[in-house]
Amino acid sequence: MVFILYKLYFLLPFTNPTPKPTPHRKLSAFLQHSRARKYEGELQMCRLEVSAVDFSDYHPLKAITVTDSKARRSGRKGSTSSSSSSSSSVALDPLSSMLDGTDPLSLFAAASETPTLPHSISLGRKRREKEEEVGSDFEPWSSKRGEILSRFTTTEKLSINLFMGSDKSKASSPSSAVSEKVRTRLEELDDLEEGSQRELLNLSQQDYVNRIEELNQSLKEAWGSDQKVKALKIVIQCSKLLSDTSVIQFYPSKFVLISSLVYDRIWSICADPHPLPESFSADDVNDTAKETCLNWFFKIASIRELVPRLYVEAALLKCNRFLTKSGIQETLQRLTAMIRGIGDPLVAVYARAYLCRVGMEVAPHLKDSLNKNFFDLLASFRQIHGESVQNQLVQQRVEIPIYLTLYSPAIHWILQCVAYRAPEVLLTEMMDRCKKLGNNALLLNSVMWAFRAEFVAMRATDFIGMIKDCDEAGFPKHLLFASLGRSLSCADPPESERLSILNEAWKVVTKVRSPRDYINCAEIWVEFTCRHFTKREVNTVLTVNQLAMETRCVMKGNHSRKTASFVRACAAYSFITIPSLTSIFSRLNLYLLSGQVALANQCLSQADAFLKAAVSLLPEVPRTISIEGKQRSSEPFLLDFINNFLSTLLVVPDHPEQGVLYLVRGLLNMVQDYTWEDNSDAKIRVYISALPLLAAMSQESYLYTIPKVDSNETLYGGDPKFIAEINKLCETLIAQVLDHLKGLGRDEGVRRQGSLAFSLFGCLLAHGDLRNNKLNQLAVNLWNLSHKHGFCDTRTSVRTLEYIKHQAQLADLSHLSDMTARLSLQSRA
Repeated sequence: MVFILYKLYFLLPFTNPTPKPTPHRKLSAFLQHSRARKYEGELQMCRLEVSAVDFSDYHPLKAITVTDSKARRSGRKGSTSSSSSSSSSVALDPLSSMLDGTDPLSLFAAASETPTLPHSISLGRKRREKEEEVGSDFEPWSSKRGEILSRFTTTEKLSINLFMGSDKSKASSPSSAVSEKVRTRLEELDDLEEGSQRELLNLSQQDYVNRIEELNQSLKEAWGSDQKVKALKIVIQCSKLLSDTSVIQFYPSKFVLISSLVYDRIWSICADPHPLPESFSADDVNDTAKETCLNWFFKIASIRELVPRLYVEAALLKCNRFLTKSGIQETLQRLTAMIRGIGDPLVAVYARAYLCRVGMEVAPHLKDSLNKNFFDLLASFRQIHGESVQNQLVQQRVEIPIYLTLYSPAIHWILQCVAYRAPEVLLTEMMDRCKKLGNNALLLNSVMWAFRAEFVAMRATDFIGMIKDCDEAGFPKHLLFASLGRSLSCADPPESERLSILNEAWKVVTKVRSPRDYINCAEIWVEFTCRHFTKREVNTVLTVNQLAMETRCVMKGNHSRKTASFVRACAAYSFITIPSLTSIFSRLNLYLLSGQVALANQCLSQADAFLKAAVSLLPEVPRTISIEGKQRSSEPFLLDFINNFLSTLLVVPDHPEQGVLYLVRGLLNMVQDYTWEDNSDAKIRVYISALPLLAAMSQESYLYTIPKVDSNETLYGGDPKFIAEINKLCETLIAQVLDHLKGLGRDEGVRRQGSLAFSLFGCLLAHGDLRNNKLNQLAVNLWNLSHKHGFCDTRTSVRTLEYIKHQAQLADLSHLSDMTARLSLQSRA
């Protein structure tokens, strides 16, 4: 309903809200058309004259020597105390004198050299302790879950084994003694892998996810009813699923689903059988608890299959604190070595990712196991090209580039764990290992994602060399340059290398054939260019971008159809997302900007929709907005937006079904009904600003146009009916301004009256045809009104009068000479 009302509103003529006739209403007789403009000639006249300047010893950038009679502060390192007399020929720099010759950065440096406080030792100790923990700057695994599940999907049928349980796992009664309870659990552990199972076949991906959730609920129930052995059996059965790669492209998502189930549920077993404080040591644990913990580990070690045994023991890693001080460290090393026994490299890399996840939770300071996992990962890469993997890919009809992407989440995570707060020596060693491996593109891509941006930026040239040496068969090089560009958007490379980096990147980016891939990569390097280079380089890159996109569109069919389709898709995305922004001026400006972009790409219906949406949003602009925590008037921002909007309307063609100047009328209707501030002249200033637009629209050739877009000058071709519509609208606007000026003369608003009158005079002088006597007289009356009460700026008035006299010397403006004789200058009495 609101949309329909707005649509009808655009069709209404801009009318005077108070239609009572007044003497100055009959303006159409002398405002038949605006002054004909010759834009090229006017531009030549406005060029600055060249005049010789004798600089002698003067230059505006020459340093000014300032000497100060005050002694310099001696608190700064390297400063000397001295005094001298001030120079009489050069004025003191007010900023220097305010600071007594000491800039604030030097003062800060002096303050930083104060003696170390006694408590700094304790702060240093706390800092070292903090380094052994994972901080907020470390991206947790949980943040990657959603992206992996949405990225790695399949339409293939899946299978799953559901654990049905056995009758031996009964909940013990609350009255059972602790020793009996422990004995019962140990007996049940002997029976660990028994129990009925049911295999479900031909499951869709969603069915598979639902079954995993059923297992999760079974775990919760078993755990909540103190049937921990039954829960452990379910965990073992789930862990076995991670050995299955029958639908290989779904494996990353399967890992996310199952590993989370194992990790989250078993993690809390570390508090059993006796809760202990977070800082406990093995010496605080009694012998009974240690024996129980050992029995758990012994029974887990008896699990026949490697993968479930590895996952369950890794999930119970924290429980090693019950046994020995070095238990966690020793177990991490042993589990790292165990993974070498996993034959499938994809299963192995995710097992390493899981172990690194547990290690970062339990003991992030134990870096050795993280490093070993990474170096073992490098050694396992040769398995990817082995006969077993290649046969598997042939059977499942999976191409090697797709297969390699399955490794990305796990490798990214492992490298992130290894690189977290790692010294540069280790990062450099890892980088060298990558080189020796033959510059594996998949690994190199993960390195640039996981390493600190500063590290990558300082070695950007080295990374480019590694990228150039990579085999592009399995991983396109443009993806590597995109990853490099992301790092360089967060940290700056050496200044001397920036141009060569940009050139090397564009050599690869411009060869990308897919328009989508090209845009994804090019936008990153356009940002790099804008950050580090001048407008000249930016324009060059944008030109190359445009040519490249046109070439690609001509290659995946019709150029104009492809380009328009792409722009329409971007416009549709912008149109549905802009309303979600909180700031109303952000919405307004983005509507206008999107409309301008759509126009530039000949998408006229999209441009029309954006501009109409902007006009429709104007009534929602509040009278005040918050800026830096303070409430400010929104009028200056609204006027600035409307002026920008008006300048755009010159090139917007009228809609064939909406009538003449429908956007201009719609805007003015909104302005007329907007609730402006009390005693505000903003609405009238908009009306005055609209007059130059209407004058420009009446010209035979417009001041500016958009290539391949026919503006109203072409559509109407100077048709008399079109010019008449412009004149009617001008008549209404001027009448509104004159009514307002008359009202200001009846109260204390004479200063505002003078300012508005002078603005309208300037508008008529620049755009009106003053050869018409009545229009000429109106301009004279406005000038005299602006000077009537002496509030007009004398300097501005004198310069304006001189300009009019200068213009009157031109042949086609000689009629201004008579007008100048009637323009009087008045000063304040």
